[in-house]
Amino acid sequence: MGTLVIYPIVAAVFFLMIARYDIHMFQLSSYRYSRYFRWLVPGNIVSRNRILALLMLLPAIFPNYWGVGFATGITGGAWAAALNEKFKTPLVYTMRVKRLLATNILLFVAIAALAILFAGKWAIAIIGAELLFSNMLMLLANMLNTPIEKAINRHYYNDAKRIIESHKGLIIIGVTGSFGKTSTKNYLASVLAEKYNVLVTPGNFNTLLGVVRTIREQLRPYHQVFIVEMGAKQKNDIKEICDLVHPAIGIVTAVGEMHLETFKSIENIQDTKFELINSLPADGLGVINNDSEYIRNYKGVASRCRIIRYAVENEGEYKASDVNYGASGVSFTLNGGQKYTTRLLGTGNLLNILASIAVADRLGVSPNKQHNAIARLQPVEHRLSMKVANGITVLDDAYNSNPQGARMGLEVLKNFKTGEGNKRIVITPGFVEMGSRQAEANKELGRIIATSCDYAIVVNVTNRDAIRSGIIEGGLAEEKYFLADSLNHAHEQLARIIRPGDVVLYENDLPDNFK
Repeated sequence: MGTLVIYPIVAAVFFLMIARYDIHMFQLSSYRYSRYFRWLVPGNIVSRNRILALLMLLPAIFPNYWGVGFATGITGGAWAAALNEKFKTPLVYTMRVKRLLATNILLFVAIAALAILFAGKWAIAIIGAELLFSNMLMLLANMLNTPIEKAINRHYYNDAKRIIESHKGLIIIGVTGSFGKTSTKNYLASVLAEKYNVLVTPGNFNTLLGVVRTIREQLRPYHQVFIVEMGAKQKNDIKEICDLVHPAIGIVTAVGEMHLETFKSIENIQDTKFELINSLPADGLGVINNDSEYIRNYKGVASRCRIIRYAVENEGEYKASDVNYGASGVSFTLNGGQKYTTRLLGTGNLLNILASIAVADRLGVSPNKQHNAIARLQPVEHRLSMKVANGITVLDDAYNSNPQGARMGLEVLKNFKTGEGNKRIVITPGFVEMGSRQAEANKELGRIIATSCDYAIVVNVTNRDAIRSGIIEGGLAEEKYFLADSLNHAHEQLARIIRPGDVVLYENDLPDNFK
């Protein structure tokens, strides 16, 4: 079989592999060109796939059977490796991804077919170049699909708007913040479910399209309360959601340096989070965390609605005192009167509960029902949840990815009661998407780690130097911290030091497009 017959077949198989990988990384970059290029250049532009694609150009240079055979072997090996590669966050085959993959394949086939028909001896070189620059082909496919995606999204948005407007009497509550919003959403739903039929946006459906999808697929006439988690990576993201759902109650859990890379300044983050409060009607209710510095000092509130503040360390209408932490959870007194108990750990979770109580009071949930619901609350998975196995306590804070939340997690680790001789261990890759503040924030994380635990394992290379520098400044001995290239490598190091009775904190977990 000739080169011009074998080669396109081999190339097509290889293209399917790398096209899926390219789309996966694009999805992890939130389909934003700027974030994708920050991942691609310079660290990933010379990747395994690119090197293998370059080797696929060999038959164009040495047009013989052995060149094709060599390329075939390389492709087969790469394909097998890709099938065995595991990602923490797998590719989600949404309809958008399916359309993007289909357009990508059509582009590849069209160019390859034209090359075979009209390019003669250069056909192999052109097909090889398609493989080498497959990421650019994928981005071109996305550009071609953009008008289609916009039209589809516009149809879905209008349909969701119709459904919301037809649902008279629905109480809509917005929850946003740099961190704590998912936990607050879930805790609030549990408390309000004592009286109301409640719908919440599931998982991380906190974008405009996620809210649209929730409304279209899950909102029913019998729902009385709709709790909407609102995420943002740039200004007006929250306003867009508010313009769709028109919340009557809004909670701002925290304002911090999350996504500083895209927001550019903390002032922009403040303005964006308070888009929720400023969207509330005059008879609405804003509930804000007075322990968050950037909430406490914000002067841009434009809504005339009532504002309630909650706090542990500062003053507020809902203030927790007499706080006691233990392995079984937390007890506290509200406003110097009623005592509450919960299985949840950490000041962050306590603040989330206070926000839930404030809204529950507004909506008439009786104190007894509130107490019962709060006592039954379970930690949100990967948000300072606790598990005990084989005598080892695991504090899982893997979904926390900001400095303030990490500080709270490390405070819990530091104060966690252990037996004599037992160790407190933290495993972390640090923080990303913090722009010019990233290095200093990770260095400060290292300093806190040095005073909060007995051993530390720093995962991945992204923030390694900054965290290690902070650990050294904090005074943790060199033999007490380890550097790991991956989570599996970290677990190998952990296995050498851990013993029953020890406590391990997993603090943050970077996406697969960070190494």
